[in-house]
Amino acid sequence: MHTKLAVAALLLAATSSTARAGEPTAEEIVARYDAIMSPGAFDSLMTMVAHRQDGTTRGYKMRVLKSSDDRLRVWFFEPAAAAGQEMLRVEDNMWVYMPSLKRSLRIASRESFQGGDFNNGDVLRVSYQKDYTAALAPSGDEALLLVELRARTREAAYDSIKLWVSRAELMPARAEYYAASGKLLRSATFSEVKSFRGLRRPSQIVMRNELAQSRFSELRTLDLKVDVDVPAQRFVLDDLGR
Repeated sequence: MHTKLAVAALLLAATSSTARAGEPTAEEIVARYDAIMSPGAFDSLMTMVAHRQDGTTRGYKMRVLKSSDDRLRVWFFEPAAAAGQEMLRVEDNMWVYMPSLKRSLRIASRESFQGGDFNNGDVLRVSYQKDYTAALAPSGDEALLLVELRARTREAAYDSIKLWVSRAELMPARAEYYAASGKLLRSATFSEVKSFRGLRRPSQIVMRNELAQSRFSELRTLDLKVDVDVPAQRFVLDDLGR
């Protein structure tokens, strides 16, 4: 009887091992996420609608330009109060240009992006491969894979992240974002997958504030051009406001 049980256990282990061997590694999932959500160089048009606790909303329209993981620039067109503002990331340094002051102010990765529920690091940098270590975990859903991310440095937007992707395409589905204490800060859903010149990706992310649950922000991609040729001058601090 014990021999039969041992043989059955070995067969089960072998079957499970084969199934796991056919799945992507945590590192491959993270690389896929970065390639989908933040390709090497792109020029995009986006909107964000921030829903506030008092029931009011504020909408933004912006252009986001990227030449590498450490070189991003944002121009704001709407609303009128934000028109002319710009943001720049160069390596671990970030600034916002205020046209009313005609000067640039430093900002941090973990600060709110335009008062909404995304962090500056959510928009100005998406490089999970560089910012986090990754490990697979049980997803609780046969259609999804779960990877758990832990920050390598304080420059990362969050201390840890749980990221679910579809098993079929490794397409981002949802995520949870945590503080060092383990407290859940934000949760996100990725939806409306579209093709932008051959790149399939979610066109909408809804970020919910778990500390004030009546608050949430919607980030939508209207257009996206990949593999663009971006002049280096666009990512020089002195070029802001010009």
